Amino acid sequence: MEEIKLHPSKKVYFASDFHLGVPTHEKSLEREKQIVNWLNEAKTDAQAIFLLGDVFDFWFEYKDVVPKGYVRFLGTLAQICDSGIPVYFFTGNHDMWVFDYLEKEIGVKMLREPTPFLIGGKRFLIGHGDGLGPGDFGYKTIKKVFALRLNQILFSFLHPRMGVGIANYFSRTSRAANGGGDEVFISADHEWLVAYAREILKKEHYDFFIFGHRHLPLDIQIQDNVQYINTGDWIKYNTYAVFDGEKLNLIYNSSPVPRHS
Repeated sequence: MEEIKLHPSKKVYFASDFHLGVPTHEKSLEREKQIVNWLNEAKTDAQAIFLLGDVFDFWFEYKDVVPKGYVRFLGTLAQICDSGIPVYFFTGNHDMWVFDYLEKEIGVKMLREPTPFLIGGKRFLIGHGDGLGPGDFGYKTIKKVFALRLNQILFSFLHPRMGVGIANYFSRTSRAANGGGDEVFISADHEWLVAYAREILKKEHYDFFIFGHRHLPLDIQIQDNVQYINTGDWIKYNTYAVFDGEKLNLIYNSSPVPRHS
């Protein structure tokens, strides 16, 4: 388990689901500038920054070609990494085909599965959140297909103009492009990531579970002294989580998001 020692006055930041690239170039660029402003503010007291997946609405790395754009965002990430602040980048279901370019060129630390961390003496389980918990067998099967190296190689045979064009077409018809219809909170018992966390707790203890993917900012007390946070998104909510060594807060427009139950 990797340990992050939290120095006095330092914080750890968590955000996800930027979905850069949709629904239009203009809207994406506007969102990118907001994210860059947030990163520049966060880096002033950040011990570490976690990006929990679906940072891009689509990303595929050919051997010598990567998607164009996002220069402000990528440049800011590079500056943060160069300054010595670690940035952990989890792949999501939309950007699972990020390979080693960002790690080599930008300096982020790539992660592909839920990963435990010890931060300021507290145990965290952190990930994107897709394919976890009960149900959704159709998606879980598709994810396995997309994760096969053979299928990634076959896709790479497509000319970038065709491959990226096909992928962007499907991305623009996704929940992220259309606003989503299932971003409704019913109760903690209906949240599959809460169910996943409860199963994990039967085997080992964590103080905090942090995921994205849900596109709905959630702060749920699972058990005494066990907290689940979903970081929401930057399409609708502009939410993020911050840990100061004692409390983990979900923040929206500089104000804490109310806790769900």
